[in-house]
Amino acid sequence: MFTVDSKLMNVFETDWYKKIKSETSPGDTMKIYREINGMTQEALGQMLGNIPRQHISNMEKGIRAISVNTAKKLSKLFKVPLEKFIL
Repeated sequence: MFTVDSKLMNVFETDWYKKIKSETSPGDTMKIYREINGMTQEALGQMLGNIPRQHISNMEKGIRAISVNTAKKLSKLFKVPLEKFIL
C-alpha cells in the first residue's frame, strides 16, 4: 500500500517536466497539437494556407524550420502561445 502526499506541486517546476520540455522540439509540439485535434498533415497544411503535406511532415521531423509566420498561424489555430512553435 502507498500513501499520496497531500501537497500540490507545480508540474512546471518538476525535473520530469524540465526534461520533457528540453527534449520536445517545436515540430514535436506541432504534431502533438495536430493529433490532439484529429487533423491530418494535409488538413493542417490547408488550414495554414495550402502548405504541402510534405512540408508539414518535414517541420514535424525538424528537417524544415517553422517560420515565424507559420508559428503565428499555429498559435492562432490551436489557441496557444506563439513560443510553443519557435525555438
